Amino acid sequence: MRWQWEIKPESHWFEWNWKEIWEYRHLLLRLIRRDFLTQYQQTLLGPVWVVIQPLVTVLLYVLIFDRVVRISTNDTPPTLFYLSGIIIWNLFAESFSGSVYTFSANATLFSKVYFPRLIIPFSVTASHIIRFFIQFALFLIFYIYYLYTGTVSFNPLYCFIALPLVFIVTSGLGLGLGLALSVFLAKYRDLTNLIQLTIRLLMFATPVIYPLSIVPENIQHIMIFNPLVPMIEFFRLAFLGEGLVSGIQLAYSGACMLLVFLFGTVLFNKMGAKLIDVV
Repeated sequence: MRWQWEIKPESHWFEWNWKEIWEYRHLLLRLIRRDFLTQYQQTLLGPVWVVIQPLVTVLLYVLIFDRVVRISTNDTPPTLFYLSGIIIWNLFAESFSGSVYTFSANATLFSKVYFPRLIIPFSVTASHIIRFFIQFALFLIFYIYYLYTGTVSFNPLYCFIALPLVFIVTSGLGLGLGLALSVFLAKYRDLTNLIQLTIRLLMFATPVIYPLSIVPENIQHIMIFNPLVPMIEFFRLAFLGEGLVSGIQLAYSGACMLLVFLFGTVLFNKMGAKLIDVV
C-alpha cells in the first residue's frame, strides 16, 4: 500500500513544500474569507471601516500636518499625498502584525490538527491585500477628481509598473519580517512591546507624512536603507508626479524583500514544529 500522506518529525532548513501548500489551497481560500469577514462581524458599518479608517486618518493628517505644522507636500494635493502614504504603510504594518502573531494566536489550532503552518500567515496577508485594493479604489476616486481638475497628471506606464511592484514588495516585506519575528515572539513574549514600539518609530522613518525631498541630503542617504522608502516614493512619482527614486533603489527594495521573505520562510519552516510545545 502506498501512503498518500507522510508526516515526518524532522525538518530541514531549505525545505519548501509548495506542492503541499497548493494541495491545501481550498483551506487557504476559506481562511482568507474568514480573516476578512471576522474583522467586521458584530460591527455597525461592517467592511465600510476599511474606507473610514484611512479617510479619518487623512483628515487628521491634513488638519495637523498641513494646516497646523505646515509640512510641505510640494505641489501635490495634501489629501492625495497623505492617502498614498497611508494605504502603503497600512499594507506593510497589517501584513507584519498579522503574521508576527501566528504562533501566539493559533497555538491551540496548531496543536490539534496538521496543515502547512504557512497557510495561516499567507491567508492573513492575502486578506490585507484585499483591504489594500479597496483603499486603493478610494485613492482612485480622489485621484480622478484631481486629474479632472488638472491638479495632477497621469503617467500610464509608471502607474502600471508601480501598482503591482509596490503591493508585492510591501506585502512581501511585511510577511517575511513577520514570519521571522514570529519565531522569536513565540519564545519571548516580552518582545511584543519592543515590536510595537519599533513599528511606530519606523513610520516616522518612512515618508508617509512628509516628502523625501524636504529631508536633508545627508539624512536621505540613511533613510534609503529603509526598503519601504523607494516604494512610497515610486508610487507618488507614478501617480502624483512627485517623488525621489531611482532604478537602483527599486532594485534594492526588491532584493530586500526577497531576502527577508526567504529568511522568514526558512526560519518559520525550520522552527515551526518545535515551537508548538513552547507556546
